[in-house]
Amino acid sequence: MRPDASTPHASESDTSRSDAPQSDALILTRRDGAITRITLNRPRAINALNLEMFETLTRDLAAANADGSSAVWLDGAGDRGFCGGGDVKEISTGDPRQILSTEYVLDHAVATSGIPVVGIMDGITMGGGIGLTGHAAIRVVTERSRLAMPEARIGIVPDVGGHLLLARAPGRLGELLAITSGEMDAGDAIALGFADAYVPSDRLERLRRTLASGEDPETAVAGVAEPAPPSRMLQEMTWWEPIAALALGNGGIGGGGIGETADSRADAALDGAVRLIAALEHDPNPIAQGVASVVRAMCPTSIVVTLAQIARTRADALSLAEVLADDLRVVVRLAHRPDFAEGVRAQVIEKDRNPAWNPGRIEDLDPAEIRRILAPLHDDEVALAL
Repeated sequence: MRPDASTPHASESDTSRSDAPQSDALILTRRDGAITRITLNRPRAINALNLEMFETLTRDLAAANADGSSAVWLDGAGDRGFCGGGDVKEISTGDPRQILSTEYVLDHAVATSGIPVVGIMDGITMGGGIGLTGHAAIRVVTERSRLAMPEARIGIVPDVGGHLLLARAPGRLGELLAITSGEMDAGDAIALGFADAYVPSDRLERLRRTLASGEDPETAVAGVAEPAPPSRMLQEMTWWEPIAALALGNGGIGGGGIGETADSRADAALDGAVRLIAALEHDPNPIAQGVASVVRAMCPTSIVVTLAQIARTRADALSLAEVLADDLRVVVRLAHRPDFAEGVRAQVIEKDRNPAWNPGRIEDLDPAEIRRILAPLHDDEVALAL
C-alpha cells in the first residue's frame, strides 16, 4: 500500500544523504508536500535493485502520476550512494527475462512520466541506478557522485538504455566508458550527457524542500545548482579519438550502410575490437597501453557486443524504447552464457576479481557466437512490451 500524505517523515540534516524513515520496506514512498518522494531502501547493498523493487517502483510512480503530485523526488538511503545497480545474484539464479523486462518497463516509465522525475545521483550510481535516473526529466549529480556502466566486468553489456546515453556522448567516449567499465565524476557525467545539473550535496535538502513547496522543478534546481567541475574524460579525447577512429572507422563499426545485416554488424564489431585492442597495445602512449590492460580484464564477448550495440544505436538513431527492446533481446542471451555466471562468481560472490572468461581473448572469439547473440528476435523469444 502506498503511504498517504500523513506518513511521518524523519528529520534530515542539510548535509546528509537520504535519512528515510526506519522501515524494512525496500522502497519507501511518501507524499512530501507537492511532490512524491521515493527512496530506494536497501543501503547495505548500495540499494541494489531486485524484482520486488522494480514492481513496487512501477506502481508507486504510476500512483504519483495520478494523485496530483507535481514531481517525483527519487533518491537512495544510506551513506554510500543512490544505487550500485541491479541485483545480479537474483538475475543469475532467477528468470532473467522476467526480471529485466520488468526493469526496462520501469525505466521507460521514468522517461515518459507525465510529471517530472528528479533523479538524485548522489554517491555511487551504476548500472540499473543509471537506468532509473539517466532517463529522468532532471538528473542531479553532486561532488560525491560516481557513475559507471560496469557490466563488461560480469559478462554482460550496458543495458537499461545505457547504450543510448553512451552513443550520444561526445566523440567515441561512450565506447571508451563501456569497454573499460569507466567511472565518471559529476563533471564527466554532465559533459557526457548522463546528468543535467551539479548541486553540492549540502544543498540537496534545500532543493527538496523547495520542490515540496510547489516550485517549478527546473527553476528550483537552477536556484541551487553550480557550474559543473571540469571533465577529466573530455581531455581523454585527445589521444583516444584518433585510435578509435582508425580502429572502428570514422562512421562507426556497422555504420548503417545499405544492405547491412545483423551478421555483418556482428562481424564488423569483432573486426573493430581486434583492431582496437591491437592499436591500444602498440601505441607508444602509456595511457593507451594502460587502457588496453583494463580492456583485457573485461569479458571479451561483452566488449564486442557492446561495440556493436553502440554502433547500431548511433547509426540507426534508435529511441529509448528501441534500445530497451534491444537490451532485452541481447542481455537475456548473455545472461544464459557461462561468462555471466563466471563474472558474478568472480566479482560478486567469491570476489576474487579474477574471472576465467571463455574464450579469454578478443582474438579467439567465434564469429558465429557473436552473430547468434546479435541476431534478430527469434520466434520463441518475447519482445519487450512498452
